[in-house]
Amino acid sequence: MTTAKLFRSPKDRRTTPAGEIRHVSLNGKEVAYTLKRCKRRTIGMKIDSEGLTVRIPLRESVCWVESVLQNRADWVVEKLDEWKSRKSSEPVWEEGAVFPLLGEPWRLAAIATGVMQMTRATMKAGAEDRQMQLPLPSVLTARQIEKIVMDWYRNKALACFSERLALYADKLGVALPQLRLSHARTQWGSCNSRGIVHLNWRLIQMPLHLVDYVVAHELSHLIEMNHSPAFWQAVGRVYPNYAEARKELKRFG
Repeated sequence: MTTAKLFRSPKDRRTTPAGEIRHVSLNGKEVAYTLKRCKRRTIGMKIDSEGLTVRIPLRESVCWVESVLQNRADWVVEKLDEWKSRKSSEPVWEEGAVFPLLGEPWRLAAIATGVMQMTRATMKAGAEDRQMQLPLPSVLTARQIEKIVMDWYRNKALACFSERLALYADKLGVALPQLRLSHARTQWGSCNSRGIVHLNWRLIQMPLHLVDYVVAHELSHLIEMNHSPAFWQAVGRVYPNYAEARKELKRFG
């Protein structure tokens, strides 16, 4: 059973141009929310990067609003936690930040010569310490660091994806397609009838076996432009563990 403790002190009610800021305790957590009154007949709740926003009819009471929040406490807390987790996973554009490459962490660091470099953050015994030196001043803005890292990702992605496309095109017996990097929000890759394969640049952050799965998947569309049993047979010929890779890739979002 969910419970909500209502806060009534004046400090918990602050009016801003965007609405009235209030607080309520849901499932033992103090939750701030923005209350907006507008011409509508029902309550509306939105949770995004700005937190919880509640829209209500002009004459509706706050007691009714907070009773609704009490009934939806589990959902509200869960969604707020999801956004908090999403924010914590966003990249930090500063020296010392760690960025994944093919499933391994790399760290951005400054060296004595005034040069920035990307170096392996964790190393296994006996592994080669690979580095990418960046001939730039050691004092950089967040925007400059972001550009450095994104250029680094782009170069690594083009090299890696080109190599894997050539490998799996040969295995499948299909012509080597054109490669284009994608910034899609909901797709890891796509292939069209003109023989152009789009691969999401974020794949370069994933372990190599997941890159290979997406490459094998998209190249198989050059044989079957669908997801029929014949298509999955084509994928399975060059990537037998595709079902496990699909599940693993879904966990990354």
